[in-house]
Amino acid sequence: MSVHSPVRAVLLASVLSFAAGAGVMRAQQQTGTRRESQFENEELKVWKSIIMPNQPLTQHRHDHGRALVALTDGTLDVVNPEGKVINTYEWQKGRAYWLGADPKGETHADVNNTKQPIEVIVVELKKDQPQP
Repeated sequence: MSVHSPVRAVLLASVLSFAAGAGVMRAQQQTGTRRESQFENEELKVWKSIIMPNQPLTQHRHDHGRALVALTDGTLDVVNPEGKVINTYEWQKGRAYWLGADPKGETHADVNNTKQPIEVIVVELKKDQPQP
């Protein structure tokens, strides 16, 4: 047996432990409400939104129309900056929906008041509005 074998074993174990720990930390960091980019080109942008209970997506707006595919069932409230509910959606797992562009100057937050995470895939068109 080589003298270096125990050193190699310790080094390998250290590297594997570090990698496993980094993976766990990344998973723990991604437990909240978030958007995960999936794909983007000059025609469209695709992301996955995960909206945790009582952790709304921050105020934002959509300048373009988008298709949404629900990955989970859920009820989502859309609220304005003052917290007023301006729309409520009942998503059904596996169903697709169309949402047009937001009115100019308006922003909203997406709020999940249920007890389960809501997950959707959003495909936003980039060229659906007239170009100036």
